[in-house]
Amino acid sequence: MKNISLIKEYSKGVWKNNPVFIQVLGMCPTLAVTVSAINGIAMALATTFVLLFSSIIISSIRKIIPAQVRIAAYILIIATFVTIVDLVMKAQFPELSKALGPYIPLIVVNCLILGRQEAFSSKNGVLRSALDALGMGTGFLIALFSLGGIREILGNRTILGLQIMPDFFEPWLIMILPAGAFLTLGLLMAYLNSLAIKTKKKEKALLVSKFIIAKNKFKIEAEI
Repeated sequence: MKNISLIKEYSKGVWKNNPVFIQVLGMCPTLAVTVSAINGIAMALATTFVLLFSSIIISSIRKIIPAQVRIAAYILIIATFVTIVDLVMKAQFPELSKALGPYIPLIVVNCLILGRQEAFSSKNGVLRSALDALGMGTGFLIALFSLGGIREILGNRTILGLQIMPDFFEPWLIMILPAGAFLTLGLLMAYLNSLAIKTKKKEKALLVSKFIIAKNKFKIEAEI
């Protein structure tokens, strides 16, 4: 892991290991709160805050946490930052906090958060852990904003509260229902996976062509 550059440490969470589209983590808030783009952004930012600071703390004290109680210790640290986020949102953004409902407190048991602590922060330094958390948070934000934006546009004709679809467009009721979340997520994952497959095929074809060119060049030099 330490051979990976700091830039790749961050960027891997944006696409290659995207927590939603690739790892399929944190599905509960992903499907539940993304009826609008603003809800998706708020949920993603709250999760990123918790992920970032819990990663920094756990990475800092990883060598002094007894292995027998490491999971309990991780949960305690995560719960501390979740409480901070919950209280701040209730005080500063009451309407948004009400819209997100119990999903802010449930960040404590989000498998994305605990999974990164166990798999990465407990084994790496503070800087790499922070970059990993920011990358995963960015990937989570992109996923939730995409999902919430599509559902809001098709379900309410708006994006971030601003109407962008014409009045004659009939909103798709299914998009603001749970079925709309599953449908949108499935189509997005299918599309992105098809792009990934095409990219791998192009990379493979490029490698084959380079090998053939190098082989022919070697034959020519050998004949000379």
